[in-house]
Amino acid sequence: MSDELYEHESTIRISREQAAAKLRELADSLERQNSVRVADGDRDIDVKVADVVEYEFEVEVEEDKHEIEITISW
Repeated sequence: MSDELYEHESTIRISREQAAAKLRELADSLERQNSVRVADGDRDIDVKVADVVEYEFEVEVEEDKHEIEITISW
């Protein structure tokens, strides 16, 4: 049995503008509510976020793929 209580991962193909809107929505939720709501099928999970977090920003540029990865943990 895994030590993880819950995990959710999804990948979708959307426009750059839609990705920016999703990031804004996440940022607004962090700023206003100290929690993030994740819709997962038929249930919603409310993830409480600490007042102080660790923020990691990573950029990878390869010949055929570019990636920006943001990790927020506490």
